[in-house]
Amino acid sequence: MNSLFVTRFIKFVVVGFSGLFIDFGLTYLFKEKIRLQKYMANSIGFITAATSNYFLNRIWTFHSQNPEMVTEYGKFILISLIGLAINTFVLWLLVSKMKWHFYFSKLLAIGVVTLWNFSMNVIYTFS
Repeated sequence: MNSLFVTRFIKFVVVGFSGLFIDFGLTYLFKEKIRLQKYMANSIGFITAATSNYFLNRIWTFHSQNPEMVTEYGKFILISLIGLAINTFVLWLLVSKMKWHFYFSKLLAIGVVTLWNFSMNVIYTFS
């Protein structure tokens, strides 16, 4: 592995960590305070964090100068939506089938999706 790849992954994780606060914060707000259904609250948190992550990754992680920002954002969101499906499936599996704690399960789901998102954004979005 070259140093650029490792540096990008570290930056991607840092950006993702900021998204974690957005994701968990909004999920908590919508699930616990607004009383939205847990998977809907999870989706709102996830998509908002993905949008924030796009802009931070575009600027800081990948230094993208792509003038087709709308297309690039669309690719990023497509990967994030597939990631959301993976996230929701893992969350459903751990919470509904294995009876694990919701927020612990959410943390594990985020870990799985981080690997998916980074790989696909390197290959597809910011290639």
